[in-house]
Amino acid sequence: MRAKRSLGQNFLRDESVIRRIVDSLDLGENETVVEIGPGRGAITEKLVETAGNVIAIEIDRELVPILRTQFHFQSSFKVIEANILETSFASFTKGLERANTKIVGNLPYYISTAIVQKLAEERSLFSKAVLMLQREVVTRITAAPGNSERGFLTVITESAFEVKHLFDVDPRAFTPKPKVWSSVVEMTPKPASLGDRVEFRKLVSSAFAQKRKTILNNLKPVLGDAARILSDSGIDPKRRAETLTLNEWLSLFEIIQRQQN
Repeated sequence: MRAKRSLGQNFLRDESVIRRIVDSLDLGENETVVEIGPGRGAITEKLVETAGNVIAIEIDRELVPILRTQFHFQSSFKVIEANILETSFASFTKGLERANTKIVGNLPYYISTAIVQKLAEERSLFSKAVLMLQREVVTRITAAPGNSERGFLTVITESAFEVKHLFDVDPRAFTPKPKVWSSVVEMTPKPASLGDRVEFRKLVSSAFAQKRKTILNNLKPVLGDAARILSDSGIDPKRRAETLTLNEWLSLFEIIQRQQN
């Protein structure tokens, strides 16, 4: 099977990288792992050796029968043809215990941020995710307050997960070879919080609308009394959105909600 550019396919082939990814999941024989985009089954082959159950979600209809044939002898393996962005994880994990369910995936670069946001929304269904993303995306989602890479995706991811950068992956580990480096991250779900609210996401999105502007100037169009609200929150209105910590975002949102109710 040739990789399809339209699906952003870059098949992982480096055995040492595959082993590190699987080891990072720390799978037990009673656990289920949902693999997003198994491709040719390089990671899948190691997963079926360690996990109790493997559920592979593949969008490429030509790869699905190949995977079924390749792992037909594994009763613990199931492949589902589906677009992960259009299907709820609940439909894959129904009846499974959250503590015994994990996610893994070598994600196509062009939809990786959308998948991360979807995982944030459905994180109550699994206990850990180990994902391979474009290194630039990992730089953004792990950016500390004050870092110019910090943005909307950083705050939303940070509110939903404890994120740990595990290691980087050379382009030569793939076929075909991508033009950029990749990184593997471990994401551990946090409990539900105010950060899950649609209104919170709108606030953060508005504050990062124009990154060179101060948070006051970005929030003026959406908050009638932005200066006073920022003052009540103990946030200098001259600061930029990228300098705020997650706790400051949550406190700001909580004050806005109290004043609007």
